Amino acid sequence: MEQSAVLTAPAAVLPAWANQQINLADPRLGAETLACSDDFFAPMARLLQPQAAIFVPGKYDANGKWMDGWESRRKRTAGHDWCVVKLARPGRIAGVDIDTSFFTGNYPPAASLDGCPEGADPAQADSWQPLLAATPLNGNQHHLIALAGTAVISHVRLNILPDGGVARLRVYGRPAGAPTTAADGLVDLAAALNGGYPVAWNDAHFGVAGNLLLPGRGVDMGDGWETRRRREPGFDWCILALGQTGTIRRIEVDTAHFKGNFPDRCSLQAGYAPGLSDQALVAQAQFWPTLLPETRLQADHIHTFLDDVAALGKVTHVRLNLHPDGGVSRLRLWGEVAPA
Repeated sequence: MEQSAVLTAPAAVLPAWANQQINLADPRLGAETLACSDDFFAPMARLLQPQAAIFVPGKYDANGKWMDGWESRRKRTAGHDWCVVKLARPGRIAGVDIDTSFFTGNYPPAASLDGCPEGADPAQADSWQPLLAATPLNGNQHHLIALAGTAVISHVRLNILPDGGVARLRVYGRPAGAPTTAADGLVDLAAALNGGYPVAWNDAHFGVAGNLLLPGRGVDMGDGWETRRRREPGFDWCILALGQTGTIRRIEVDTAHFKGNFPDRCSLQAGYAPGLSDQALVAQAQFWPTLLPETRLQADHIHTFLDDVAALGKVTHVRLNLHPDGGVSRLRLWGEVAPA
C-alpha cells in the first residue's frame, strides 16, 4: 500500500524572549543527548534534530509506530522518564520549547526541567537544580516557556511525567564565557557559538538565515541561507546581530554547494546600534556605512576579503546583501572584541 504524504510540523512563533537567543541544544553547534531512562519507541537523539518534526502516516518499525522524536514505552512502575542533554556551550537559559508535534495519544501529561551548573558533575544527583517545575503539556503543540534563572548551565535534564513522547526540545539562551579565539588572535564575532543570531531578512524561501552562523562548512545546499529567484528590481538582504561587539578585520563568504544559484555579487554594511528594536534596525540598516563594497562571487567557494574591508571601528550588527539573490552557506566576520 502506498504511504500518504509526509506531514511537517509548523514552526513555533517565537516570543520576544527567544528572538535574541540561540538554541543551545542544537546538535549542529555540538549539543548531544547523553542518556535517558528509556527510548523504546523512538531514540533520544531525535529530540534535538534541528529540522521540524515530521509525521509519516502508515510508517512502522519493529517496535511500533515510527515517531519523529523521543518516546519511551508505557511505564508500569513508579517514577518518570528523563533525558539528559549536554548543551553546545554553557550558557544562561532564557526559556525552552517543549514541542509535542504529532504526539497526540502518547504525549506526557506534564514535564519539568533540571539544570546542571557549569563545573558541576552531571553524574552526581546533587549537581542538579530545578529550572522548571512540573508543567502541564498538550498534544501536538509547541510549549514556549520563559525561565528566570541566571546560573550558567552546561546540561539540562528533561523529565516527562510519567512517560510518553516529545518531538523536539529547544533550549534558548546565550553562551557564557570568553569567545573562541583563532590562531591569529581574531574572533568570529558573528558565530552562533559566540552568541551571534539573525535579526531580520527579506526572504528565506529555501534556507534560513541562521544557518550562516553555524560552525563548519555546509553539508549540502539546504544548509545555508537561500532566497527565491528575484523577479523584480532590488536585492535580498539579512541583518545579523554580532555575538560580540567588535571591529571587523576579515570577512569570509562561503558559497559551498551553491553552483547554479550563488549570488552574482554580495556587499556588507555594518552599524553600531546597541539596544535598538528589531523594527528600528531594519529601518536604519539601509543607511549603515559600507563594510564591504559590491564584490563578485564564485560558485562553491570560500571568498576571503581583507584589504577591501572598511575600517569602521566597533560595530554590533551587519547587513549582508545578495545582488540580486541566491544562496550563501556561511558568513565569518573575524575581528577583535571591543573592550567592555
